[in-house]
Amino acid sequence: MAKKKGGPKGKKITLKIAKNSIRITFDGKRRLDLSKMDIAVIPKCLLKVCDVEELDLSRNLIRKVPDWIQRFQNMRWLDLHSNQIEKVPESIGQLQNLLFLNVCNNKLTAKGIPIELSQLKNLRQLNLGLNTIDALPSTIGALKELKEVGLFDNHLTAVPSSILKLPKLKKLNTQRNPIPPTEEEMKTEQQEIIRRVKALYLVNKKDLCSPCVTKCQIERSKLKNMATLSTRSPLFSNLIKPNSTAKQIQSSGGVKILKV
Repeated sequence: MAKKKGGPKGKKITLKIAKNSIRITFDGKRRLDLSKMDIAVIPKCLLKVCDVEELDLSRNLIRKVPDWIQRFQNMRWLDLHSNQIEKVPESIGQLQNLLFLNVCNNKLTAKGIPIELSQLKNLRQLNLGLNTIDALPSTIGALKELKEVGLFDNHLTAVPSSILKLPKLKKLNTQRNPIPPTEEEMKTEQQEIIRRVKALYLVNKKDLCSPCVTKCQIERSKLKNMATLSTRSPLFSNLIKPNSTAKQIQSSGGVKILKV
C-alpha cells in the first residue's frame, strides 16, 4: 500500500505549553511566544488564550493560518515570518486592533494576499518581503495608518501607486524586485560616468609609482564596467526612484525609500 504524502508533522503544542509560553512585554502586554518550536499546524487549543495582545509563531513549519485567528480580537502584534504559508486567511481582516503584521519569508503569491487585508484600519507596519508576490491588491491603499511597508525580494515589476499615496508612509523597502529603472535613474548613472571621466588626467605610465599605476588600472576597470552597464537595460533594479507622484508625496508626507 502506498504511503500517504503530507508535510512535516511538527511538534504538538498543548494548552499547558501555550500557557507557559506567555510572557509580559516591557509595556505590560501579554505575548504568546511559540517561535522556533517546529510547529506545522496551529493548534486549536490556542483559542483558550486568545486574549493575548501579541502572538509570535515565526520560524516554524506552518503552511496554513486557520480562519479562527479572527477570535484574537485583542491582538495588536502578529508575527508569522519564516514559515511555509501560501495564503493569508480572509478572516484576518477582523483583527481591527492589529498594528503589526509580519508574513515575511513565506510562500505567498499574489493570490495569497486577500483584499480583506484592507480592513486592518489601524495597521502601522506590514512586512511582505521574501515571498513570490508579483502584484498587490489596490485596496491596500485603504490602510491609511501604514507607516512602514516591506516588499523586498519579491517579483514586483512596479510599486502600486496606491501604496505610494499612503498619507503616513515613512519607509518603503522594494529592494531586489525586477522593477525596470526609470529614465531619471539611467540619466543619473550616465552623468556619474561623465563626471568621473572628466576627473581623469593623462600622464605617462613611466611617471607614476607602482601603487599609483595599480590604482589607475583599478579605476579604468571600474569605468569600463560602468560604461558596459549603462548600455544595458538591467533586469533587476535594487531600488526604484520615486516618480512624480512619489515626489509629491515626499514633499508633503516624507516617504523614505530604502537604498541598497
